[in-house]
Amino acid sequence: QVQLVESGGGLVQPGGSLRLSCAASGTISSIYARGWYRQAPGKQRELVAAITSGGTTNYADSAKGRFTISRDSARNTVYLQMNSLKPEDTAVYYCKADVINRRAGYWGQGTQVTVSS
Repeated sequence: QVQLVESGGGLVQPGGSLRLSCAASGTISSIYARGWYRQAPGKQRELVAAITSGGTTNYADSAKGRFTISRDSARNTVYLQMNSLKPEDTAVYYCKADVINRRAGYWGQGTQVTVSS
């Protein structure tokens, strides 16, 4: 099993920045990709950014140029640096780990990001 713990959410003004962290523990060797998703009220959960074990990254169009996903393998932690935040970025952000032999992967508990003046 894999456990994921997110941190770093909060309230920020438009144009501000936040950095989310997702620490993994458990069967780390089974993880082949990590990602950040978000879900706004009344909307479906959507991919924001992902990074594979080989370091390949993928971003939603809404995140390109503003968000950066990175990882610290020594700490088993993935980060999402979010700059130039907009009110439409307001959502609960979830960390996900894709693992072998488990199609659903593992999810963190979510962290609220609110962008408002």
